[in-house]
Amino acid sequence: MRNFLIVMSLLLGMGAPATLWAQKKTLQKREKFEYSFDLPVYVEQLKKELDYPLAWGNSSIRDFGKWRKAARARVRECMMTPPKPAVRFDMEVLAEEKRDGYTARKIAFNVNAYARVTAYLLVPDGKGPFPAINALHDHGAHLFIGKEKMIRPFGETQEVMDDADAWAANLYEGQYVGDYLARHGYVVFSTDAPLWGERGREEGVDRSKYDIIAGNMMMLGRDLCGFMHYDDLYSTDFMATLPEVDAKRIGCMGCSMGAYRSWMLSALSDKIKAAASICWMVTTDVQMSTADKKREYGGFANCLPGLRQYLDYPHIASMACPKPMLFINGTLDHLFPVRGVEAAFRVMHDVWRSQGADDKLETELWEIKHSCGLKVQERMLEFFNKNL
Repeated sequence: MRNFLIVMSLLLGMGAPATLWAQKKTLQKREKFEYSFDLPVYVEQLKKELDYPLAWGNSSIRDFGKWRKAARARVRECMMTPPKPAVRFDMEVLAEEKRDGYTARKIAFNVNAYARVTAYLLVPDGKGPFPAINALHDHGAHLFIGKEKMIRPFGETQEVMDDADAWAANLYEGQYVGDYLARHGYVVFSTDAPLWGERGREEGVDRSKYDIIAGNMMMLGRDLCGFMHYDDLYSTDFMATLPEVDAKRIGCMGCSMGAYRSWMLSALSDKIKAAASICWMVTTDVQMSTADKKREYGGFANCLPGLRQYLDYPHIASMACPKPMLFINGTLDHLFPVRGVEAAFRVMHDVWRSQGADDKLETELWEIKHSCGLKVQERMLEFFNKNL
């Protein structure tokens, strides 16, 4: 009995600190600290050291074509080792559904050498080839669906169908933007970004695991955000091979993270002829701001290591010059303060103006929240009809 009590007291003694830690770990706080509001306390000092030496106008390269080539090379370097491209896309039609003025197809294809993915492809009725749009889905801290945010799904579980309808109602005012564009004569393609939808975790959706997985990818010499951009490039290459698509009239669009992906894709791909980006443009100075109480919310979803040492967001988007580009941001958007949006717009207009193409860059501020509602979609359609 005595020995039993001794053992029990030892076990309880060992367990007590662990139990106490478990109870207090969410409350523990030191008097001294170095990070506040998810930023280093010296964030303003760090921002002052960002002089963007590769930006157009800062760079010593004066030929725009040569500058774009050098800037693209730097961005790709920061995207780290790319996924090997697929030997062949090997597209397979998994299912079809006739809709009002177009056909919806669920397809599978090899997006790179490692991943065979599913996607939705909307093809208008009539004789093609047609102009086409790569519809790039948003983040929203909601990873259960990806492509289904852009195109109304079919042949899915009721959970997926209901989730997609709820998301369309929340961010897109009840209208699937991909279906809207298809009804107006565009081939529309959309697939999942890595970790969204059918490219998620075996264990299920857990937003907190995204950053851990991104860190593990870096340990393998790869960048998860870079993989997303490469897959957007590869999927655009795939679109250009489709007989229904006019390869000379491919555009892209997106809202939120999809908008970020849209201007990145336009900057990096010559196959993209016009792009629309809704609710994602800002300068780093304002995005990471103690004055505005703002910081990056997407985490590794738009993190390319070292890139801020060379280029800010509007500088990268300016690699798309002189293509037609539409940017719409909201004055009520809590993610992107207006002064940062306007500063970014000025940077881009300076670049397009320097190339005699300022009429090709359309930047607009609407009295909207972080969203892509019916009127915005109508404006995008007008833009694509004009430029594709």
